[in-house]
Order: sequence, then structure tokens, then C-alpha cells
Amino acid sequence: MTKTAIINGRLADPAGEALVPGTILIDGDRIVASGDVRLPDDAQRIDAAGLVVAPGLVDLGVFATDKPAFHFGGITRAALMPDQSSLLDDAALIRQATRAGKPDFWVHPIAAATRGLKGTELAEIGMMQAAGAKAVGTGRQWIADSGVMLRVLSYASGLGLTVISHAEDNGLTARAVATSGETATRLGLPHAPACAEAMAIARDVLLARHTGAAIHFRLVTTKAGFDLIRAAKAEGLRVTCGISPAYLFLADNAVTDFRTFARLSPPLRSEDDRKASIAAVADGTVDVITSSHDPRGAEDKRLPFADASPGMAGAETLLALSLNLVREGHVSINRLMTLLCANPARILGVDAGHFAPGSAADLIFIDPDAPWIVDSARMAAAAGNTPFDRMPVQGRARRIMKGGVFL
Repeated sequence: MTKTAIINGRLADPAGEALVPGTILIDGDRIVASGDVRLPDDAQRIDAAGLVVAPGLVDLGVFATDKPAFHFGGITRAALMPDQSSLLDDAALIRQATRAGKPDFWVHPIAAATRGLKGTELAEIGMMQAAGAKAVGTGRQWIADSGVMLRVLSYASGLGLTVISHAEDNGLTARAVATSGETATRLGLPHAPACAEAMAIARDVLLARHTGAAIHFRLVTTKAGFDLIRAAKAEGLRVTCGISPAYLFLADNAVTDFRTFARLSPPLRSEDDRKASIAAVADGTVDVITSSHDPRGAEDKRLPFADASPGMAGAETLLALSLNLVREGHVSINRLMTLLCANPARILGVDAGHFAPGSAADLIFIDPDAPWIVDSARMAAAAGNTPFDRMPVQGRARRIMKGGVFL
């Protein structure tokens, strides 16, 4: 094995309080030391030239593997949602998915909780875990049958897997494409009240309390939802939640003029809920920031708003948009790396996302001030369906290391 030393970097250690100058020593594909490190004479030295050195991003809940977008955005590990053209409800498909990113990035499949994601019959979760699944997911839908969800949580808990839940009561949201409010009413869009999210969270938290299971709400986007998450955490329940930058920096008025790039699931919320989302990141209620990467081509987006598919290409804007939280003083860059790297890795049960000895040597070199403009027509992603089109941003991953090797 060859020892490599990353020198002259500013370390964004999720376990630290602030950026500090330091060194990272790597042996083979693992980190052996970080900080003020005495280097062995035979170590190969890599000069970070003052860039921020951080763990590679661990994107918890993408809908497509997308090498160019992941590399642009600094994503070294992606947890793949079960909603694929061939649903991830079978061990063979899980095994195939784990190989999908090699050698360019790690893919951690999320096993479908139920067969065909229909919410009625449990899938073979144990067999899928043996094949490489790192979590269990309900997909884009909430499991409406409480008995089925109870069994999912109980079974997953026995296997040590976290259940990743979509938090919308589909009895309210089945035909909705927007959040109830002035914008949806003015545009004449089918809409549902924002409380559909809190209703789903409340039921699932009760079941998580009963089973002792770990549950992660992939996207929480409303003040009422965050209040429930805070209460569950205060009680000591194994509850975590995530959000994506769209809900932090956009409100429901972004769908004005029927902009289908802003057609998301869950839909964009009110300005008050957007502000509550920022507050939830700042106070530690939010555990994960995810891209929710879901590239959609013209055949899915160039349609009437109600007929367009929800989703956005988020991988290559994840880092730059999230850095706005640092510039605005809501979190430190170290805390941001906890949200982007350490916490999602912990939920998945993979030894990555931090600088502790033995952690995977997946690193990114960040220029946090590098300016660029989001351009949907020139994105590296498989499709450019971003609601942030033409927005100026700052922050780029200049180099990426996976398993001790630069890509």
C-alpha cells in the first residue's frame, strides 16, 4: 500500500468546530490520521494549495446514478432510491445496483419496503440486505396501511436497518401537484394542504415509538413537520430527517408561469415554511441535506404543469447551494459537512463521511468562493431540469478522491 499525505489544506472535519489547517494521511484506501500529523518519509505528498478538504459527499436518496453530475458536485457515495425502471425489490437487482457506479463512485441501494412499492406486501428485506442494501425505503409514496408499515418497521429494526419514509398522506395528495395557497389557487392547480406532511410524520413516529425502529424522513419541508421531528428527538426516539436545497431557497411562488422545473415532490411550500426549514437546519433538527437528484428530460417536463413529472437535477448544485447556509451564518462549514457527509453515512451504516482513523479515503477539494452560473442547457447531469437555472452561485469541488485514488 502507498501512503499519501494531503498537505496545506484547510480541513472541514465534521467532528470539528471550525476550519483548521492540517494534513490528512492515507494508507491505501483508508484515512489513518488527520490534523497535526507527523509524516512518514516515504509518503507521497499532495499539495491542497489552501483549498478546503472535506469528506466526499454522501447523497442520501437519489433517483438516478449520474457520473458527470456526481463528479461535478463532489458526490462520492449515493444512496439509490428503490424507484427505478426495475424496482429495487429483489436481491439480484440490489446486487446489480451496488456495482452500478464502479469504479467512479459508490452506490448504496435502498431496498423497497414492499413488493412493487405497492404498500401491501413486504419485500424480501433480509435477502436484499445480504445482497448489499443499506436501508429500506417506501419510495416516492407513503405506506397508507398502518399494519404494513408496522411490519416494515419491526422487520427492519430486527435487521438493524433504517426505514426511509416519504412523508405525505396520499389520501390528501393523490392528485395534487402544488401546496394549497395563493399561488396554487391563482394558477388553478390541483393542490393539497401542507398538513398532509405532518399527518404522515405523526403516524410514522407513533409506529417508530412502538417498534423502537430507526426511521428517516427523507424530506421534511413544513414547520408542522419539523415540530413533530423535534418532539420525537426530545423523547429520544430514533428519528432523523432530511431536506434538499430547493425547499431552503425556493417557495411555492417559484411555480409561477407554470414552471415545470419547479414541479417537485413534495411540492414547494409557503414562504413561512421555507423560513422554518432554514431554522430547522440552524437548530439541528435537520440531519441530512440531499440533492434528491432526479434528472428528467423534455418528454417529462415539457408538458402542462399538472402532467409534468416531479423532480429536479440536483447533484451538481448540492454543494454550491448548501454553502449559502454557511455564508448566511446559519451553520459552520464543519456542521454543513456533518449534514452532507457524516450523518448520511451514519444512517446508511457505512464507514465514510468523516476523518476518523479507518474511515474511507473519499475526499473532495473545495474552492468555496469559486463563482459560476447554473445553466440548465450546459449541466453535466443527464438532464438539466433545475429550478435554479441562471442563478449565480459560489463553490466548486476542484478535485475528488475515491478510496485513496484521484478521479
